[in-house]
Amino acid sequence: MIKVIGVRFRTAGKIYFFDPGKLDIKRGNHVIVETARGIEYGTVVGDIREVTDDKVIQPLKPVLRIATERDDEQEAANKIKEKEAFKVCLEKIRKHELEMKLIDAEYTFDNNKVLFYFTADGRIDFRELVKDLASVFKTRIELRQIGVRDETKILGGMGICGRQLCCHSHLSEFVPVSIKMAKEQNLSLNPTKISGVCGRLMCCLKHEEETYEELNRKLPNVGDHVTTDTGLKGEVASVNVLRQLVKVIVDVDDEKEIQEFRADQLRFKRRHKKDKMDVQDAELKELEKLEKAEGKSKLNDN
Repeated sequence: MIKVIGVRFRTAGKIYFFDPGKLDIKRGNHVIVETARGIEYGTVVGDIREVTDDKVIQPLKPVLRIATERDDEQEAANKIKEKEAFKVCLEKIRKHELEMKLIDAEYTFDNNKVLFYFTADGRIDFRELVKDLASVFKTRIELRQIGVRDETKILGGMGICGRQLCCHSHLSEFVPVSIKMAKEQNLSLNPTKISGVCGRLMCCLKHEEETYEELNRKLPNVGDHVTTDTGLKGEVASVNVLRQLVKVIVDVDDEKEIQEFRADQLRFKRRHKKDKMDVQDAELKELEKLEKAEGKSKLNDN
């Protein structure tokens, strides 16, 4: 086991482990650490804890110091400089007539490098732009092309739920999201209803996946034949996953009726965890559209 401290460099950014050494570091402290990009200013997201060796990338770099008042002032000054750098880069992009969308500008803490994040439909030849920017800022310049998911994570916004976007507020890493999750939760396969601000499948589909899988295993599929605890037989007309209720078309006195039963009042072949949900032909077209969009997103984000 190794003692570590978790540090973030962006809001909802990935958490990196560092060696706290003998420093008395608490959650919420700002610290100065050395990273692959240089000296950085980060925020501690938890108290010192122990993790297994396999969760740490060796060599584990130490925390240089807890941020001082002077460090805080320098970080604030960097934020102001980033806004100016963003404006300058925008002007240079227009000057070179490049088909790219500038998303963000970021200074390393020691001002050793300025990073510019952008999106574009394809590859961009920005060599002349880099030379131009280097002559202005007199430091190392890095332009990094990102995907639409990363763009949304940086810019933030509001989701259709009315809350701040998960990726911007708390989701440190993008989780795999699939069409099956939407189907499992009985959601419309209309791309506009299950896609987020970024145009890709909503990350929140993952949040309740396990709950829906467990609840669905206790329910029959629509169209299944079931037997009630009173001996009636019928065909499933609809299911309410969260309330665990099933509407069944049953034969009563030579007439068909729709009656509602609790899942535990029915006998039927239960689903296994790996069973695939049925997808109708009419839904396949929507699935294909979404899957193509997801495929493009993965290529861009990589």
